[in-house]
Amino acid sequence: MAIIGMFFQDGLTGSAWGDWALYTASPLRAFEGELGVQAPYGFWDPLDLTADGNKENFLRRRAVEIKHGRVSMYACIGYIVPESIGKFPGSLSPSQGIKFSD
Repeated sequence: MAIIGMFFQDGLTGSAWGDWALYTASPLRAFEGELGVQAPYGFWDPLDLTADGNKENFLRRRAVEIKHGRVSMYACIGYIVPESIGKFPGSLSPSQGIKFSD
């Protein structure tokens, strides 16, 4: 059954979803020219977050995604560097006796 479905989707007997070029009124077309859209898939939004076609929401989500990606890269560096080159010498809190190496 699944193999027959793949034949229909692959276009052996015709395209299952129709021709994408005919869907000119789709809100997803608003983002086809954006940076990061790659052939042959085009604009990919699996959670339908841009279904309304709102440009401000799209740009805000893109900026937030970049920011979160940068924060997570710094977090990874903060985990890897002390393990590879060692921890800072000295005290973090001299009054409580907590050292960086603790």
